[in-house]
Amino acid sequence: MVALGAAGIAVGARVERVLERAIDPVRRNDPTGLSDLVPIGNFRYYSVTSSVPRLGPADYRLRVHGLVDRPRTLTLADLGAMRQTALVRDFQCVTGWRVGNVHWSGVLLSDLLAAVGVRPTARALTFRSFDGSYTESLTLDQATRPDVLVALRMLDGPVTHDHGGPVRLYIAPMYGYKSIKWLGEIEAVDHVTPGYWEQRGYDVDGWIGRSNGRDDDPV
Repeated sequence: MVALGAAGIAVGARVERVLERAIDPVRRNDPTGLSDLVPIGNFRYYSVTSSVPRLGPADYRLRVHGLVDRPRTLTLADLGAMRQTALVRDFQCVTGWRVGNVHWSGVLLSDLLAAVGVRPTARALTFRSFDGSYTESLTLDQATRPDVLVALRMLDGPVTHDHGGPVRLYIAPMYGYKSIKWLGEIEAVDHVTPGYWEQRGYDVDGWIGRSNGRDDDPV
């Protein structure tokens, strides 16, 4: 694993992605944690369920509904046909680890909301993962920031299943638990409903360095 890690550093991001896929099964079944020392990827994979369906272009759907004028159910191709925005930002987990300068791209959440026509009575969004359990929330002011993406790509390739693919949310200035993986549903609502981890004690407004008792540097 150390040799593979050194090779990943030497030959760049594309080969590193291949090596990361090779090492991931080892990491997931390593009770010692020593495999995390391998300098590939540096993301940690979390799920609140025992398994998550694997959806691809043929069966992925994103439902956008609630207090909107034009509810839509979008395929992966529909999202790919919309204007794409690229960001290079860190990913900061509330547990302390950070991956720097991650390349992200996808549809600005503000563009998606404009396409469905959010009604004046809406004040927030509820997000649901297709794992069947995970939920998150944003106010509309937070959701329409220029650094909030419905992400289709990261790390120079499509969002992988373990990273929350084929579609996940990425909220640059907030801790990672706000960037819901395996995104399956967005509902416009009239008030914020705390998400999965907020119901278990995390801050609803998960600003990096300004919440959860942490002082991490902003991204």
